[in-house]
Amino acid sequence: MTIISLGPGDTGYLAPKARLALEKAEVIVGYKTYMDLIDPELLEGRETISTGMRGEIRRCRMAIEKAFDGKETAVVSSGDVGIYGMAGLVMELLAEQDLMDKLEVEVIPGIPALSAAAALLGAPLMHDFAVISLSDLMIPWEVIEARVEAAVRADFVLVIYNPRSEKRHWQLGRMRNLVMKYRNEDTPVGIVRNAAREGQSVHITTLSKLDESKVDMLSILIFGNSKTEVFGEKMITPRGYLKR
Repeated sequence: MTIISLGPGDTGYLAPKARLALEKAEVIVGYKTYMDLIDPELLEGRETISTGMRGEIRRCRMAIEKAFDGKETAVVSSGDVGIYGMAGLVMELLAEQDLMDKLEVEVIPGIPALSAAAALLGAPLMHDFAVISLSDLMIPWEVIEARVEAAVRADFVLVIYNPRSEKRHWQLGRMRNLVMKYRNEDTPVGIVRNAAREGQSVHITTLSKLDESKVDMLSILIFGNSKTEVFGEKMITPRGYLKR
């Protein structure tokens, strides 16, 4: 079984090894939105299995079954499969069934959405940064909030996944209020929506002017730290070379 990273979306960012693995696959399994990112030619003549949101466990179980049936099976995720992707769940399910030593699994890394977003903004991740998801579907909000506060107090640049949805509309505001306890209101904030996909948008604002209504599940936010600056249309967190 192969667990394949599709990258942020643009087929130009699909790694050659990932493409080769897709070409070898007999069965390709993934979330429907991610399946739509794959070149249709790579799906031709192959069995495809897709589910909607919250169908992760079911489709990973089906992928494992296909692999044990002797099919060359690929599980796909956007970005990097090891960052909020399917690599962990597939391995958890194999471990749960005591199958880790009975099925060979290869994980193919890819360009994560955070890298695509950072590149579009400029160079905001040149110093230490923390990546946090605001989704509290599986992690209690109190834990997420504690992680945010610890990262902000330590002056990390913050990369935020899953910042806001129709049902989760208050978490981003709570998080911003927490950040404002420790950072200047003019701290740069980058908003990238659909990074490296159709409908891509890039916007740089400040902590105090962040318009939460323009943020959704397709957005990645990058909150600068105390050193982050905006030059022209680029957001940069200096590494410190010019001050040595």
